[in-house]
Amino acid sequence: MTTGSPPPTVPKRSRARTFVPLGVAAWLVLEIWLLTVVADAAGGFTVFLLLVAGTVLGAVVIKRAGRRAFKNLTETLKRQQAGETPAQRRLGSGSGFLMLGGLLLMLPGMVSDVAGLLLLVPPVRSFLGRYAERSLERRMSAAGTGSLSDAFQQARIHRPDGKVVQGEVIRQDAPPAPRRDDGPKPPLTP
Repeated sequence: MTTGSPPPTVPKRSRARTFVPLGVAAWLVLEIWLLTVVADAAGGFTVFLLLVAGTVLGAVVIKRAGRRAFKNLTETLKRQQAGETPAQRRLGSGSGFLMLGGLLLMLPGMVSDVAGLLLLVPPVRSFLGRYAERSLERRMSAAGTGSLSDAFQQARIHRPDGKVVQGEVIRQDAPPAPRRDDGPKPPLTP
């Protein structure tokens, strides 16, 4: 028996789901190859010292960036409680990129260490911050009007097979809607 509806189709695999695992695998192979090249040239103990130094430096960077981020957060909350307008607030100092740089330094490998050291340079961090901000603004404007929570709400009502579930959202924490009074109600009899 057929219902007249077409069979569900398999969702198309995105490019990111295809290429990210391949990129990570290639990056890991490159890291291992570079470590063996450096070990052949300078010795295994030198590679060990480089890995330990990267881990220690990365931990120090993450700790300092976390303190800075927490300090910026408390200052922002104090300003917000004081009734400061949004124009008076300053943007964060890029603690996220500092933490990412520290994390890359902690990962074993030469390529990740170079990328982590680049993220410690302030002009590189500011350039990446501006690029990320422009990219986010461009994507948000392309998505149309509405807030980010509206986008998540829209994404939640679609089933994995692409069909939209029609219905009404009933919040449990919302007060009950007033009932329309149609007149006197009959008394309850036992």
